[in-house]
Amino acid sequence: MDIKGIRELFPILNQEVNGHPLVYLDSAATSQKPVQVIEAVEQYYRKYNSNVHRGVHTLGTLATDQYEGAREKVRRFINASSMEEIIFTRGTTTSMNTIAQSFGRENVGEGDEIVITYMEHHSNLIPWQQLAKQKGAVLKYVPLQEDGTISLDDVRKTITPQTKLVAMAYVSNVLGTINPIKEVAKITHENGGYLVVDAAQGAPHVRVDVQDLDCDFLAFSGHKMCGPTGIGVMYGKKHLLEKMEPVEFGGEMIDFVDLYDSTWKELPWKFEGGTPIIAGAIGLGAAIDFLEEIGMDQITAYEHHLAAYALEKMSEIEGLSIYGPRKSEDRAGLVTFNIQDVHPHDVATVLDAEGIAVRAGHHCAQPLMKWLNVSATARASFYLYNTEEDIDKLVQGLAKTKEYFSDVF
Repeated sequence: MDIKGIRELFPILNQEVNGHPLVYLDSAATSQKPVQVIEAVEQYYRKYNSNVHRGVHTLGTLATDQYEGAREKVRRFINASSMEEIIFTRGTTTSMNTIAQSFGRENVGEGDEIVITYMEHHSNLIPWQQLAKQKGAVLKYVPLQEDGTISLDDVRKTITPQTKLVAMAYVSNVLGTINPIKEVAKITHENGGYLVVDAAQGAPHVRVDVQDLDCDFLAFSGHKMCGPTGIGVMYGKKHLLEKMEPVEFGGEMIDFVDLYDSTWKELPWKFEGGTPIIAGAIGLGAAIDFLEEIGMDQITAYEHHLAAYALEKMSEIEGLSIYGPRKSEDRAGLVTFNIQDVHPHDVATVLDAEGIAVRAGHHCAQPLMKWLNVSATARASFYLYNTEEDIDKLVQGLAKTKEYFSDVF
């Protein structure tokens, strides 16, 4: 990979923050955008801004072609069998809530089990909490191993014939753990259940093939994979989506409206009520083009390299605790950590003064923080535009942080 050439495509990286060259290590929260994506969104607004599916004029046709073209790019990117299986949403959170309140509400009953893990982001936890309360279902958790991974033996013990839904992150946004989704799907289906995959941290970093994984639903967000904010994807197997009712009603998703009843459009549009996120979808399509030109396998390999380098360098810092798998091949490109006796918010503040952007807090994963026996952590997350030099600067910044607080106390 030509990292220097890739970095030049991200205008935001060419600046100083607090008098230092920007080192952006918060891509797990949101990734930066290459010029191709910025220009694709700009061109829509400059040259063919129009609503889709409705008008027969030239601009409307151009917008519709680009919007539906983006859907085909998503289908190809995750290897769905049909464009009808690709629903555009506002993001992973919207997708998960739609699955819970449409498929879950119709298929989960009193006493049924919903299985998740301790590592889930709140967007893949709270919808299932609420569904369990609504339906009188039982919420169960797959336990974690000491290193923050799950064992398939525990998965087999937790999932039973009473399990209706299993919801699991492809990649943990805190631990970096890459979960064995394909194997979990097999166990889920053997017990008659359905698997929902949160791929918000997976789709940007590893190759996703929904047919090979055999998941029933999968969701991800554009802004974490070089695309715009406000656009996401809900994938579902066609035969399941066809039986599901929409949860948002209005224009665009209807077929026929009478005074007292209405019917819905066919897939995928019955789930896309109102004016859709046109510019966002077009930008996501451009992001997919960008990632595929580089190659997802190359991106994955490079991030494993960065993770290995970061683990090696950061492990040398006395008093620094690292959470999650210690083998780089078992984790995505992020490292979550704490410095002894220094609050992670203070760590992030000192690093910011050096131009280094990391995330601090509970990362929308409070049950996992409790499992880790901490209130918060700091997190450095890497993407295809980061370098070993970025990690070196992080390590130097952490050394300054330790020195500063040792002087203070």
